[in-house]
Amino acid sequence: MAEVLLFHHAQGLTPGVLSFADQLRAAGHTVHTPDLFDGRTFETLDEGMAHAKGIGFEAILESGVRAADDLPEGLVYAGFSLGEMAAQKLAQTRPGAKGALLFYSCIPITGEWAFGPWPDGVPVQIHGMDADPIFVGEGDVEAAREIVATVDDAELFLYPGDQHYFADSSLPSYDAEAATLLTRRVIEFLDARS
Repeated sequence: MAEVLLFHHAQGLTPGVLSFADQLRAAGHTVHTPDLFDGRTFETLDEGMAHAKGIGFEAILESGVRAADDLPEGLVYAGFSLGEMAAQKLAQTRPGAKGALLFYSCIPITGEWAFGPWPDGVPVQIHGMDADPIFVGEGDVEAAREIVATVDDAELFLYPGDQHYFADSSLPSYDAEAATLLTRRVIEFLDARS
């Protein structure tokens, strides 16, 4: 059994994010789902991003990092889009990380936004759609390729399509086929860290 700290995206802790966590739990894993928006969810990505900007991305990141304070080391850190920031920072900076699962987003490991080099022995999976205007269009896929090129145990999975939140079953962007494959790959990743 792996223990996962899973961070939601900019539309909040939606029923689709909770359903994804429940699928991981049904596969035998422990999953923590902190709510970085204090119960607020948003109908659109734009509304969620406006809320996130109002809070401040640094404040959201630090809230995510604090969510790990009362949890043991040895976690797998996972994050959807906006939540990917906290997951990646924890995977790279908190001792004892067992892995990282980065969905729809990725931060470069070099440059001004970097959290530093990727730590030895921390495997990572990165998932996104090959025509997502955010993941591909804003450069996240290049950051993902940088990680895959430099980290021993790193995988990038690209799915056909142009949706950003494709694994959130509660949103119109949901792609059942891609989400099923993503979930299978994630469970295999977690099973290998149990």
